[in-house]
Amino acid sequence: MITFESYLIEEEKSINTIKSYMLNVSGFMKWFDESKGTEFKKLHRENIKDYISYLKVIKKLSPSSINAKISALIKYNDFLISTGLQTEQAITKRDMIKVQRQYASLATVGIADVEKFRQLVLESKSKRNYAIVSLLGYGGLRISEALNIRMDDFNTTSREVIVSEGKGKKTRTVIMNSKVKVALLSWIKERTDKGIQSDYLFPSSRGNKLDRTVINKLFNKYSSIIGKDITPHDLRHFFCTYALENNMSVHEVANQAGHSNIHTTMMYTNPSKQKMIDKMDRL
Repeated sequence: MITFESYLIEEEKSINTIKSYMLNVSGFMKWFDESKGTEFKKLHRENIKDYISYLKVIKKLSPSSINAKISALIKYNDFLISTGLQTEQAITKRDMIKVQRQYASLATVGIADVEKFRQLVLESKSKRNYAIVSLLGYGGLRISEALNIRMDDFNTTSREVIVSEGKGKKTRTVIMNSKVKVALLSWIKERTDKGIQSDYLFPSSRGNKLDRTVINKLFNKYSSIIGKDITPHDLRHFFCTYALENNMSVHEVANQAGHSNIHTTMMYTNPSKQKMIDKMDRL
């Protein structure tokens, strides 16, 4: 199989460009291995966002340095697509860092955005989707973790959810708040009334595990209505920031979100642009 280096040579890239791309892609792979603890298979949009945030907040690299790494990953994404290892574009030139945006925190949506999103989903009369959105926004789960929950993995009385298929196949217990509990109870009642039989908490119409593409379409639909791009992972980012702002400790948030590295959680302490403006106005 053609290698990334061979691909760059065929594109007649300069020696320095090839060296730069190879070095920056290797840097991404090193970060992925250390922070995710699992074998790299392809580029995911969520991982790209996390990596860029890591470069900003933890490594504190300049916009130009970050953009050099983004350029390399864009080309690597093209390479993966050309070899059939990937079908979607996970990173584009729109991810290039602008100087005026360098203070932005990981969370790009606030409580008003999340509540409006949840309300729109609720009014669509889908208790299942409402429960999923609530679990992402106020439980901090990854979308894959939420869709993997089985009927014997949670207890609404103790407010515990067992996440058994998290990153690195690690198992953890997360706590559901009242919003999540109410949403789950409503969905459980509905699926009971409808006679739905499935081991999965959120099954498809055929009783199998719900495909994440269904949820992605849901988010695209309501993002267009709100006028703001919101993804399942954005709700996870919101949870981490919102939890820290409401006096949960970094370690508590790390456990809830399943962060294997505490530095990942620390990135959510970066103030939002609006908070920076509010602080500046008090000077």
